[in-house]
Amino acid sequence: MLKARDIMCRNVVTVSPESGITETVAILLEKRVNGLPVVDGKGRLQGIICQSDLIAQQKRVPIPSVFALLGGLIPLQSPRDLEKEVEKIAAIRVAQAMTPKPVTVTPETSLEEIATLMVEKKYHTLPVVEDGKLVGIIGKEDVLKTLMARREVD
Repeated sequence: MLKARDIMCRNVVTVSPESGITETVAILLEKRVNGLPVVDGKGRLQGIICQSDLIAQQKRVPIPSVFALLGGLIPLQSPRDLEKEVEKIAAIRVAQAMTPKPVTVTPETSLEEIATLMVEKKYHTLPVVEDGKLVGIIGKEDVLKTLMARREVD
């Protein structure tokens, strides 16, 4: 049974929380990857920044939904959620746009578990973490390569 360690990319391109958005977009495009792990100076995973996080910068600022009740206005969205969304749209540093505390896998996670996470949760990129440190990354392309390897065996 294949595990994360068998399919992960070990030479991981990363960015820091202080990296600029423009620089990060350039890396994503140059490397042709969907997401980049965000690590601190000690190699500990801080978050992940994906194309979708950056595309969110191009959307309109959301107008909060409210409804009136007994002459008062009640927000349908938490003010904190709205604040986070506006911060993401206006981000100039990775820390402002990244997804903190991303879902991760370990080197021992099975291919089936990885595929299930990717399909059910719509994740395109999964960091591989061991003892709190980033040791690899798995993208959908890495999972697809296993299909080609199986086909060559058949």
